[in-house]
Amino acid sequence: MARESFDKEIQFLRMLALAGGAYSRQQFADRLGISVHTYDKTLRNLKGMVSILQQGLPAEQGSELSDWLRYNYYESADPLLLFLFRAKSLKETESIRLSILLTALQTQELTAKDLQDVCSEQMPADGPQPDEKTVRGDLKYLEEVGVILRVNEGRPYRYRAANDLIDQLSDDELLDLYDYVDVIANTQTPSVQGYLLRDTLKKVLRKRGYHPEAAETHRYKYNYHSRILDEAHLYTIFGAIQQRKKLNFLYLSPKKGKNYASQNTNPLFERETKGVTETVLPIRVVYDHQYGRWYLIGHHSRMGIMKFRMEGLTQIEEGDAVEEEEFAQKLSSVEEQMRTSWVTDTTRKIKVVARFYNPGRSNANFIRERVEAQGQWGIITENSDSTFLYEIMVNGIYEIKPWLRSFGSSCEVLEPPWLRKQFIAEWKEIQSYYESIRENI
Repeated sequence: MARESFDKEIQFLRMLALAGGAYSRQQFADRLGISVHTYDKTLRNLKGMVSILQQGLPAEQGSELSDWLRYNYYESADPLLLFLFRAKSLKETESIRLSILLTALQTQELTAKDLQDVCSEQMPADGPQPDEKTVRGDLKYLEEVGVILRVNEGRPYRYRAANDLIDQLSDDELLDLYDYVDVIANTQTPSVQGYLLRDTLKKVLRKRGYHPEAAETHRYKYNYHSRILDEAHLYTIFGAIQQRKKLNFLYLSPKKGKNYASQNTNPLFERETKGVTETVLPIRVVYDHQYGRWYLIGHHSRMGIMKFRMEGLTQIEEGDAVEEEEFAQKLSSVEEQMRTSWVTDTTRKIKVVARFYNPGRSNANFIRERVEAQGQWGIITENSDSTFLYEIMVNGIYEIKPWLRSFGSSCEVLEPPWLRKQFIAEWKEIQSYYESIRENI
């Protein structure tokens, strides 16, 4: 799959998962900035990926794309958002060929020549038949990523699937491993690799006659589907940070209402790009737990420190590397400016003071526990049976304000005075929404 196509599929799936059937075809296409024809073509491609990735599954385990839209309410490892990662950077013929190779190596040891014969028998008749060089290249790739193992030293080399760990585990051990991966994948970030491992273990359990859904010990309702899709960029960005390389990308600000912009490769259909092309040195990646958003913090040669929502990054490419001394200087500058950032804010420092009210008639003080767990470097300065004071020096109030507001009547902002006035005005506005329409109600 081409890089541009992958950007498009990500945005397509994000809107499909979040909006469902709220948009018509034309509205969906307009939102993405593509034609209805491209919309239909993209949908066909997604359906094609589903059928490719389900090759070899029994009929009862297969599903249509429409079935994946009606996902289990508590199923956080949602296939609709994950199967795209399996198709990333793979052409359709590669996906089919790798599936055939892995299936064949599950039960026997085979040489490259044997596997070429297997591919020739099982590849679609209308598709290209792989030669021995292509098959050897596939085997080298699968061996590098640890999916298969070479079992002998002399030629011809024989290969088998790397299932030693799974095969050596008893049923109880495999169930314990599944439960552990399930918990970690749903509570840690990034999570995509954990979800993919969880899905693999689920398939192994099914082959042993277990149905993990019936024996699951934990249930999750996941609200931030976009976070999973945005993780597609993480490893590219982390790799660039480790190698001190700049990144070139087209940025589509979420505030603009456009999710995708095609590359103008055909001069006959060239049109103005809605996004902004940027070149930055990536410094840090920040995750906002409150909204489920990833942020890229980078240094721009002209603008200085810049912040980007990860969902707006498209067409990412690595650029030139910088000297270690220059990178260290930029990193030190970013760390200093973000030392008191609630998330990513780099505006001037402000002292915020709030009084929190302990819950009455309750043995568990969940207000105090939440402030201590989420209040970052803020400190509790005064404490009584009914209230406690919380103080923090933070960059701006834009990012901490929703957190304070989320406590409702259990939180009273004291400083700064203008922030207190803002809260008073907001609560009065909310109160007006609940005023009786008729006096006798």
